[in-house]
Amino acid sequence: MKLVLASNNKGKLAELQALFAPLGVQLVRQADLGIPEAPEPHRTFIENALAKARHAARVSGLPALADDAGLCVEAFGGLPGVDTAYYATQFGYEKGDDNNVRALLEQMRGVTDRRAALVSTLVALRNADDPEPLVATGRAPGLITQEPIGENGFGFDPVMFLPEFGQTFAQLPTEVKNANSHRGRAAQQMLELMRTRWMA
Repeated sequence: MKLVLASNNKGKLAELQALFAPLGVQLVRQADLGIPEAPEPHRTFIENALAKARHAARVSGLPALADDAGLCVEAFGGLPGVDTAYYATQFGYEKGDDNNVRALLEQMRGVTDRRAALVSTLVALRNADDPEPLVATGRAPGLITQEPIGENGFGFDPVMFLPEFGQTFAQLPTEVKNANSHRGRAAQQMLELMRTRWMA
């Protein structure tokens, strides 16, 4: 089965492709089909993921998979949330992973409550008008470190410390990270939903 992935993020594509391979699902990045990114005006992950999936399915004519993910910091009332990708731009930096990490550490200087969670919501549609989208959510709670640690991963991986592993996501081997990340947990749920609802 071929699905269009409503994202142009190469890191996200590689991670999801590895996770969906066992089901024989081939993901094609929307950029490779000439599909522009959908607007994401909503304040929740699920609404944005649904908007992205509908847009990609409508333009491509293929079933679509979309992910909306972000970092939810307790001390900031759950923010940056859906604005995670653009977090650094609020503080005068250019958009980008390294600047996001820099801005977050600056904003958390002196903050004692370091609790945060990476959250991923996946939505899959058989077509743009599918009345029954498949929805899966994964959450990886942890603590924000004082400085980046580790070389692997992308996004906030170097500052997301996982007490159960005693390491940041950026220190974990890829297969361990994929199995335990917010996106990994959402993808495992989504695979089960696809297996039972679309392929049974």
